[in-house]
Amino acid sequence: MSTWANLGLQDSASPLMEQLIFFHDHALLILVMITVLVGYLMFMLFFNNYVNRFLLHGQLIEMIWTILPAIILLFIALPSLRYIYLLDEINEPSVTLKSIGHQWYWSYEYSDFNNIEFDSYMIPTNELATDGFRLLDVDNRVVLPMNSQIRILVTAADVIHSWTVPALGVKVDGTPGRLNQTNFFINRPGLFYGQCSEICGANHSFMPIVIESVPVNYFIKWISSNNS
Repeated sequence: MSTWANLGLQDSASPLMEQLIFFHDHALLILVMITVLVGYLMFMLFFNNYVNRFLLHGQLIEMIWTILPAIILLFIALPSLRYIYLLDEINEPSVTLKSIGHQWYWSYEYSDFNNIEFDSYMIPTNELATDGFRLLDVDNRVVLPMNSQIRILVTAADVIHSWTVPALGVKVDGTPGRLNQTNFFINRPGLFYGQCSEICGANHSFMPIVIESVPVNYFIKWISSNNS
């Protein structure tokens, strides 16, 4: 999760988020180079006292400043397309999780395991434990196995919601009457926090998501205890 004075992205917990961070750094480097070059040219123009009385046209420089931005855009567009297709790829999931957005909570279903279902509400501030996170902790966490392909199906029961967990690089809109899907792969244990990122009502930011990533044997024990 983000901490105080954290200006960068969260530490990644999935290969997809690692690739998104690489792309962010790649695009940011290009933007810095363009900003420095344009800033330098503008600065030099302010203090330039030379005037060319015989300058009527400049086809060469116009060709350069037309072709060069197109090439730069290709360096941004091609990796971007690659990541778009990577995010949509579904790789034989081990676990399928269904998430249903309600105002103001999420419902989850593990349909692979005897249809385990539960609701996940935000813990009110006056009931929060001393080590809890205000507006982020929930009463029922989503428990998922690490080092496994997870498929998530997202929909909504009333209005548009968005299931978003930044550390996993996942943002899926939940639309009433439609089932959207994506996949992710958690490569380390831990707690990962997210929120609904749509604005469709008062207090709508208070729909937190908490994923507890555990080793596969602990996940099997959790499934067994909930099935009994």
